[in-house]
Amino acid sequence: MANLAHKAAEAEQDLSTVPIPANVRMPAFSLTMAWWAVCSAMFYIVVGATLALTYGARSALIGMVLSVLTYGVVNTIISRFAIRTGLSVALFSRVLFGSAGAALATLIFFATAIYYAVFEGSVIAVAAHTQFPALDYRWAALIVVCYSVPLVFGSVQHWLDKFNGVLLPFYLLGLLAAVGLTTHEYGYNAAWLDFGPKGALPANGWWQCFVYYMGVWILMMFTFDYARFGRKEDSAYHGRFNFGMPFYLVTFLLNGAVGIYLVSTIPELGTLSEVSVVLALLKLMGIWGLLFVWVTQSRINTANYYLATINMQAFFQKVSGISAPKFVWALIVGVVVYILMMADVFSRILQALAYQGIFVVAWVGVALAHILSTRYDTLVGGEIETRDAYVPAFNPGGLTAWFAGAIVGFVLMNGPDSLQSFSAPATFVISWLVYRAMLGSAKRTWFVRE
Repeated sequence: MANLAHKAAEAEQDLSTVPIPANVRMPAFSLTMAWWAVCSAMFYIVVGATLALTYGARSALIGMVLSVLTYGVVNTIISRFAIRTGLSVALFSRVLFGSAGAALATLIFFATAIYYAVFEGSVIAVAAHTQFPALDYRWAALIVVCYSVPLVFGSVQHWLDKFNGVLLPFYLLGLLAAVGLTTHEYGYNAAWLDFGPKGALPANGWWQCFVYYMGVWILMMFTFDYARFGRKEDSAYHGRFNFGMPFYLVTFLLNGAVGIYLVSTIPELGTLSEVSVVLALLKLMGIWGLLFVWVTQSRINTANYYLATINMQAFFQKVSGISAPKFVWALIVGVVVYILMMADVFSRILQALAYQGIFVVAWVGVALAHILSTRYDTLVGGEIETRDAYVPAFNPGGLTAWFAGAIVGFVLMNGPDSLQSFSAPATFVISWLVYRAMLGSAKRTWFVRE
């Protein structure tokens, strides 16, 4: 254990490949400040507004509430397990899928985090270019990447909590200012809860909205890689508050409600997107609007860059044997993000995210089934084996369940319109059921080498 502590404390590059020991865990408040960076993104504001525009404000709010409940329950379970074990997504995936099978999970994770970093960084660059037209988008994007990468050179324990803790009040004040200035400029819109599409509302709109939020279940993986820094004595607090429903009340419901109000009140927004909302905020707030956008996007991007970095590190260490310091991988992530920000690949990224989202939902199904089962303890014992040399390359039970759920999800996602909204829920259920069934006949050799 002393050796692991030394590695985790002195060699930041090893954090993705060893369990976090107790003596380098974070105080509850520090981890809260680091994690709550994830709640502030223009994405959540625009998603709420988009769902309301398509399905009606009330349906969107119902979908958000159901998502808050679902995310709260799932992430309470996941966070407590991560705190108890100190494992990362990369390490836990070795248990579920084997050492080689886990590489796919880390690939999906870091690719998704990079895609989000591209989106959120582009919003800042567009806002900066709009406010200062002489600053070309290419240079604005380069500036965003150049200051984002060094932010993750330090650790979660020693830097990101402080950075995001300082910015949290500005994010909350910015939300309040956006609502206040919109109301002052255009008057209070008493009918904002009736905002929605023209004509009859789509049937079961609340279900469509709920399912839409399953597309960002990557936050379950985010939770896992942050919760492992929590102290065991703070497990109840983290499960109930930090990673639980209060966090998602802010992330989904507060941001979503603000988005609905802004879009239903501000006239002539044009095609609804993160950019159109940002341009409206810049028109209302000027330079303060740019500061608000910078705060929201920079906070969320600390998580995107950090998680992309450590999971890229774990992936390439496994598939190529390359073992480089964390800052090297952070630089590579920055280069990839900038290239994608310059390329016209957003439609393809969105398509890739849809397919990766199905894999993520299937991962969550397998992970929850494993966490809530005692079969592993019966076969292996209380200590979880994650060392690469002692874990088999492939775990047939985990891989079968993962791909079974994903295949069902892909089929439904590309099937008739009436079935597409069931792709993510079916993926979760199938992965859960298949893995639980296979655990009944699981062998010790699925998890450890003899």
